[in-house]
Amino acid sequence: MYLHPLIAKVPPAERAALVQCSELRSYRRNDVVLNADEWTDRIYCVASGLLRVVAHGREDGGDVTTDFIRQDDFFLSPSFAEDRYQAMQTLVAALPSSVYLVPVAAVRKLCGQYPEVAIGLLGLAMKRMSVIRGQLRRISALSSEDLVSRVLHQLTQLAPAVTGGYDKRITQSVIASYSGLSREVVNKTIRDLESRGLVRRDEHGVHVDADFAATDFGGLLPVEENLSHIEPHQGNPMFAPDMLDGSRGSADRTGKSGRP
Repeated sequence: MYLHPLIAKVPPAERAALVQCSELRSYRRNDVVLNADEWTDRIYCVASGLLRVVAHGREDGGDVTTDFIRQDDFFLSPSFAEDRYQAMQTLVAALPSSVYLVPVAAVRKLCGQYPEVAIGLLGLAMKRMSVIRGQLRRISALSSEDLVSRVLHQLTQLAPAVTGGYDKRITQSVIASYSGLSREVVNKTIRDLESRGLVRRDEHGVHVDADFAATDFGGLLPVEENLSHIEPHQGNPMFAPDMLDGSRGSADRTGKSGRP
């Protein structure tokens, strides 16, 4: 049974019920998982492979890849207020992928009963927003070579190849769509990096120079890896047990907050 880190500490019966009400689907590369404007009552959890989030531009502007959803990550509604939502972007398989379609209603119940699940989802959403903001900043500030180099390094984490580097099935068109550059510019930049020995290919993947790792993609690490160096700590209570009760009583009597 597939076990997502977010539900690892949820009781076995709850995990089994969640898996039973979920649906596992397989997608070939370039298959559409979810269309923009389509209504759905599921969130999409990647068990294997890689999905990309696509925003449709004007006819002459083409589509833009705004984000990637990798293994153990989710594509979900921006709000959990309802059991269904309308997708604002299209979800496409960047690589052959297995995806769990999990009912929004079931996840809402889990979040209500187990706050750690809600906090974990919030952490994933915050991490993704940080990565998107960073990518927008890089597009506006970096040269074409620096931007392509950083995207190639990011792909080694998002779509790792068995021999290192990133999966060669990630096309230059996808890289161009994500980097905000034309395919011609991406092709020229990668060929130049190859001629300088900074990029090489084999039958499995595209390998990038180790110096590319000196970037700001630390936020892409899974939550458990980002926090692995932090020791658990039980702090002392911030407030005396009766402090809030006393303040509440003062506010009730005076109609004010009780502050000086």
